[in-house]
Amino acid sequence: MSILAFLRDNAPWLAAGVLLTFLSSFGQTYFISVFAGEIRAVFDLSHGQWGGIYSLGTTASALVMVWAGGLTDLFRVRVLAPVVLVAMMLACLSMALNPVWWLLPVIVFALRFTGQGMMSHLAVVAMARWFVASRGKALSVATLGNALGEAILPLTFASLLVAHDWRSLWLVASAIAILGIPFLLLLLRRERTPQSWAQTSQSLGMEGRHWTRGQALGHFLFWFMVPALLGPSAFNTAFFFQQVYIAEVKQIAHVELVAMFPIYTAVSVGAMALSGLVLDRLGTARVLPFIQIPMIAAFLLFSVAEGPLLLLAGFVMLGLTTGANSIVPNAFWAEFYGSANMGRIKAMAAAIMVFGTALGPGITGLAIDLGFGIEAQFVVIAGYFAFTTVMMMIGVARARPALPAAP
Repeated sequence: MSILAFLRDNAPWLAAGVLLTFLSSFGQTYFISVFAGEIRAVFDLSHGQWGGIYSLGTTASALVMVWAGGLTDLFRVRVLAPVVLVAMMLACLSMALNPVWWLLPVIVFALRFTGQGMMSHLAVVAMARWFVASRGKALSVATLGNALGEAILPLTFASLLVAHDWRSLWLVASAIAILGIPFLLLLLRRERTPQSWAQTSQSLGMEGRHWTRGQALGHFLFWFMVPALLGPSAFNTAFFFQQVYIAEVKQIAHVELVAMFPIYTAVSVGAMALSGLVLDRLGTARVLPFIQIPMIAAFLLFSVAEGPLLLLAGFVMLGLTTGANSIVPNAFWAEFYGSANMGRIKAMAAAIMVFGTALGPGITGLAIDLGFGIEAQFVVIAGYFAFTTVMMMIGVARARPALPAAP
């Protein structure tokens, strides 16, 4: 099937995936961190204190995701998503109206759980379960919503901050979240049935069976994947979380740094599209071990950059992994562990990734307070991604022979 025919025949479901990932933006670090300077100033917080609050709220959301993510095995997207969007609206309202610092962990928890947690989880589980032969293409299309939000929202809201109070912009975010519900229900008025797709033999995992979450947790490959799950979520998040501070260190205006985000997003979109096509042709086993190599180059470039040119080159490298990482790991769970219990297995993986987003800002913020500069941190982070790449190579090589033969 050609790309155009695929898009035409599956437009409502693919558009729903795009909408879900776009609306997840209000709980993503790249959006919340736009307001980091204002939040720290209003509540008189240091880098470490704000990072600690963010880590606390995000860690709580990761713990809840272990349970809540499994709801996608029981309920349709059109039932769960409106509930999550109402909760997201309330979280955005709370950020706009909050008068005290000690409520920030609760608000961060609500934003992270509804946005980065459940909205993203709903989108990728739906795409991976509804589509089998074209799983890579479906995930690539759905993830465009996240890329769109990343390209548009930080730059738009950072520009609006010049003339508008930051709290009023959170009111705008709450309105957008609630307006997403009728559009989503319209797109999913004929939602596919996940249960019927989950039982097809095409979606069997290793050893020709559907794995339970407990079985997956007892399998060596899951633990070889954990460092790779933590890495991008921790350090991509940390980079965007510290964007105001990074702009200060690099001696460029914050808006000038944010203006590079659309280029990063464009590269991510290109990498997503290419990854989806390559994934459908080669499978995750051949692609997965190599997707984090550009992160090594990205953080080395961020470390030595003294002007916009090398920063931009770093963003290009970062975008290559970000695009591939949004597609390939999500397909990995269905291909290696089957689709019948994918919601529960993916929920555990999502919880690990959300926990990573809690670690990154907390670690980097504390390190800054202790005098360990962000540029030196970037070198250490590059070394970490070299380690994750080796771990994936070993794990996938050992597990690959257990995959079912291609039909």
